[in-house]
Amino acid sequence: MKLPTIKDIKNLKGKRVVLRLDFNVPIKNGRIVETMRIDRAIPTIEYLRKKKARIVIFSHIGKDASSSLKPVAQYLSKTMNVGFVPDFRTDEARAIADCLPEGGVVLFENLRLDDLETKNDPAFAKYLASFGEVYVNDAFAVSHRVHASVVGITKFLPSYAGFLIADEVKNLSLALKPKHPFLFILGGAKFETKMPLMKKFMNIADQIFVGGVLANDFFHDMGIETGKSFVDKYNFKLTPLLKKRKIILPTDVVVKNGDGIKTSVKNLSEILSGDSIVDVGPETIKNLAPVLKKAKLIVWNGPLGFYEGGFDKATIALLKAITETRATSIIGGGDIGLSFRRQASGD
Repeated sequence: MKLPTIKDIKNLKGKRVVLRLDFNVPIKNGRIVETMRIDRAIPTIEYLRKKKARIVIFSHIGKDASSSLKPVAQYLSKTMNVGFVPDFRTDEARAIADCLPEGGVVLFENLRLDDLETKNDPAFAKYLASFGEVYVNDAFAVSHRVHASVVGITKFLPSYAGFLIADEVKNLSLALKPKHPFLFILGGAKFETKMPLMKKFMNIADQIFVGGVLANDFFHDMGIETGKSFVDKYNFKLTPLLKKRKIILPTDVVVKNGDGIKTSVKNLSEILSGDSIVDVGPETIKNLAPVLKKAKLIVWNGPLGFYEGGFDKATIALLKAITETRATSIIGGGDIGLSFRRQASGD
């Protein structure tokens, strides 16, 4: 079945478009730390503007209502005229949306102002839909979530994918019918979203390298000391997955000691009860070289270390190693994207 995209929408001129984007970017002291997620959404916005649509943008930022999208609106305003509404639940929001000119754009405040968003409340989804005649989703990173602005709204409006989602779906089709040898790399910290990926690719990939918090989960299940490292709480045994001999785990790691100040590289047998694992070690990356060299397809999801704390050396080293191979590579995740920029710029 062909994925309907914005190019399939007939006569956008004057139409009100509800556009769901992923502007969940890191902000410190009111300034955006990394703009990649915003930049990747701009082609879809510009296409709709060029077609004279009237564009109402919804997004979330952060885990709750405490974060604001205002800095995002200010960033977008450097290249286009973007209005900002601090509360989408008001008569003012309705009036501004109704008065948008052709090609006009307004960004509404954080969807998580209302907890009905994450509950996929039907009435709330219908309210969001009332701002448009057409719905476009280009928030690939949240498209698996059963939220009102992602799933519920599609029951009330004709729905289409933006350019980013169309591109990601195309890449995923390569991963589901891959060239071999196929290496799948899995990092990050969200166990509930990572395990379905691992189960899926256990039957597709030739080998799976596991980093990030998920590696800690394996270590914990194997009886290896993980100290004060974050370990997810789950009701699933990981060690049986090792019997297929597809999974590659780190052999050395970077740890912070008990005082949280000093860092050092340790083999797994050297981890102490006061240590916290924060990254994959250099020997592990070095040992991956033969696997990378043989691979014809590499798919990577999630950083290898505690990215938010600045521990991205292993991620950057692996990115560099992948760029030196001839493999087709599909790399996902905003944190990896930032590391890629750093690697490319030499930072």
